[in-house]
Amino acid sequence: MKQTNIAITSLHPFAGNPYQVRDDAEMDTLVESIREYGIYTPLIVRPMEGQENEYEVISGHRRLHAAKKAGLSEVPALIYPLDRNASAIAVVDSNLHRAHILPSEKAFAYKLKMDALRHQGKRTDLTSSQFATKFNAAAQIGADTCESRDQVYRYIRLTNLIPALLKLVDEGRIAFSVAVELSYLHQSTQEHIAEIYDRDEATPSYSQAVRMHRENGLSIEGISDERVETIMSEQKPNQKERVSLPVEQLRRYFPKHYTPQKMQDAILKLMEEQYRQRERSRERDTR
Repeated sequence: MKQTNIAITSLHPFAGNPYQVRDDAEMDTLVESIREYGIYTPLIVRPMEGQENEYEVISGHRRLHAAKKAGLSEVPALIYPLDRNASAIAVVDSNLHRAHILPSEKAFAYKLKMDALRHQGKRTDLTSSQFATKFNAAAQIGADTCESRDQVYRYIRLTNLIPALLKLVDEGRIAFSVAVELSYLHQSTQEHIAEIYDRDEATPSYSQAVRMHRENGLSIEGISDERVETIMSEQKPNQKERVSLPVEQLRRYFPKHYTPQKMQDAILKLMEEQYRQRERSRERDTR
């Protein structure tokens, strides 16, 4: 390991990086901080195989993006001579502490780490089968993240969703448990569910997703579009009209640590205050 300054043009994002680099309010703050103070924490990089003086970023993708926007030509970095699998594990572990991790990010991060652990041959004995190796990798990821082995598997299932449905999961429009069930459906069926959402802004309930999963497994061709329409057109328990807004549309109005639930609570509280003000004004006008 050694620290040095490396030209930004010689730094490349980690291939398969599961974490998104978003141009949001937090990024704007980071850009301004780097313009004023520079980069305090060096990036962690590794030499790219077969390429001289070219490096792949292990930790610091957001800092690198912010440095580019701030107009820097080079950044401080620590160089580690790691292989692909060790680097993949480091990429995942170095970002799991972040306050806001999308379900899709966690899904692809767990998958990346599981594949790396399996390729490293991390298993409990020399006679372990491929299934046992996968089992142990999931258990290790669970131990590292304080989640159960089964929960790790459920997150990895999300990598089987089409991008349109995965986006709805990240936005909180499809619940995690529902998304896991939908991940077993054929791609064409998932695309039809996405079309229904675009048309009706309707998503399946958990019981509907379970039924589609079950019926999909009973046929080689999978569940038909007509059957999906029938199931999703059924009245959901306690179904009510609702107003929904994308989280990213609201993020700028709330502190960074606010969850979607906290945003909802704050909005309802504000509406309650406005309602009371209108009632008091109405009472004064009638006197």
